[in-house]
Amino acid sequence: MDQRAEAFLRLLKIMDELREQCPWDKKQTIESIRHLTIEETFELSDAILKNDLTEVKKELGDLLLHIIFYSRIASETKTFDIKDVIDSLCEKLIFRHPHIYGDVKADTEEQVKQNWEQLKQKEKGGNKTVMAGVPNSMPALLKAYRIQEKARAVGFDWEQPEQVYEKVKEELTEFEAEVAKGDLKLAEKEFGDVLFSLINYARFLGINPEDALEHTNQKFIKRFNYMEDKVKGTGKQISDCKLEELDIYWNQAKTL
Repeated sequence: MDQRAEAFLRLLKIMDELREQCPWDKKQTIESIRHLTIEETFELSDAILKNDLTEVKKELGDLLLHIIFYSRIASETKTFDIKDVIDSLCEKLIFRHPHIYGDVKADTEEQVKQNWEQLKQKEKGGNKTVMAGVPNSMPALLKAYRIQEKARAVGFDWEQPEQVYEKVKEELTEFEAEVAKGDLKLAEKEFGDVLFSLINYARFLGINPEDALEHTNQKFIKRFNYMEDKVKGTGKQISDCKLEELDIYWNQAKTL
């Protein structure tokens, strides 16, 4: 037997044993482990951003456990089981890759992505509209990125990056105008437009805005921690220091 299949069957057996014998595992429902799944997803994301492949392996295992867990719970009410999950996935992948399993021609990544979105709408029980596949609960930055990707997949997009950047400048001007008027409600709307257009421009350049922002978050935290350590070394707290003093430490952190 394929070693991968052996490993998977071993995991299924362990899950069955836990569900039947462990007090905690026996008590769980699909709803009760949902927040844990979200947490595991973020931990995987952190490991990927750190390029820590050892942690990526561990976190992938944790997510796989959750998939097995959900499937086991559902099997107890004969709703579905892990075989149904895998069969459904296999059928979806074959259907959405007609350039591999059919006679459709797709030589570029862009063609594949366009076919993917169009095929999703043709699937039985699939999305009835282009935007229906964007989860409402998705974080706003990621949601904007996916909205723009889906629009592009059906041909609704700018042609050149320069056009998108002009839109960024236009939205920024409108935002500045509302700020100058002191109308914060309209300024908030225009600020949203600025962010949306910046995300769009990043997408055009091949930059993932979520990754870019998280790298900046981590950079800021690292520099702030350095500055805080230096201040504590003088026996003071950050709140005790003048901005000019903090700037010295901040500029030191930027050179590291």
